[in-house]
Amino acid sequence: MLAEASSEGGFVGPSINEFFPPALLFADTPFEINRIILIRFLMTALLVLLFWLGTRRMKIVPGRFQSLIEMGLDLVRVNIAEDLLGRKDGRRFLPLLTAIFFGVLAMNLPGVVPGLNVAGSSLIGFPLVLAVVAYVTFIYAGLRKHPGTFLKASLFPPGVPWPIYFIVTPIEFFSIFVLRPITLALRLLMNMVAGHLLLVLCFTATWWFLESAPGFLKLFSVGTFAFGLIFSLFEILVAVLQAYVFTLLTTVYIQLALAEEH
Repeated sequence: MLAEASSEGGFVGPSINEFFPPALLFADTPFEINRIILIRFLMTALLVLLFWLGTRRMKIVPGRFQSLIEMGLDLVRVNIAEDLLGRKDGRRFLPLLTAIFFGVLAMNLPGVVPGLNVAGSSLIGFPLVLAVVAYVTFIYAGLRKHPGTFLKASLFPPGVPWPIYFIVTPIEFFSIFVLRPITLALRLLMNMVAGHLLLVLCFTATWWFLESAPGFLKLFSVGTFAFGLIFSLFEILVAVLQAYVFTLLTTVYIQLALAEEH
């Protein structure tokens, strides 16, 4: 998606409309499919295919492709799940955490893939669904581990003088049960939105300098193109980092819900 020059030939930068492409199928219905939805379908299919090919013929001595898949799985299992939750609880929540990490990663990467150029996580629906899943999971974990004390310990921290609860309890409720899912969703969404707009700005400016800028100003296209390439590499890092952060924070919330002080 590229911003277009105005009818007067001036440069027009990217806008929020970049994230609301026209419908391709089932317009004006709950099942409307646009370009971003197609990207989500595509990346889901590629992710399933990748893991099916990597695990259909597992060997004791893995080949390169199997080793690559196992490295990715171990990243979540060792560095996130078992490191924060321990071996027992880590393995218990591992399928969910693995799905979150690779799902977010798969939806983030199209933002730097030529021809796709927009992340599947750049609309609120996908981040919001994952945030709700994380929210339900850590509440379920806390209620199951500490059925009689989880909510009380969360809203009424021990050791606080009782009059202070009039201040502390609303803050704890807002922080734990409202702010956590909202920040999870918005952090992922806004990083993908900002990254896309930045790349569109760089490459649209490059095209405009080449096509419309007078004289020596065309040379500025070299700079904007270079910045576009640099930011593309940076966006790959952000895509991986946001997948890691989303999964890590989900795990931290589960860990806090399982904590013995409840």
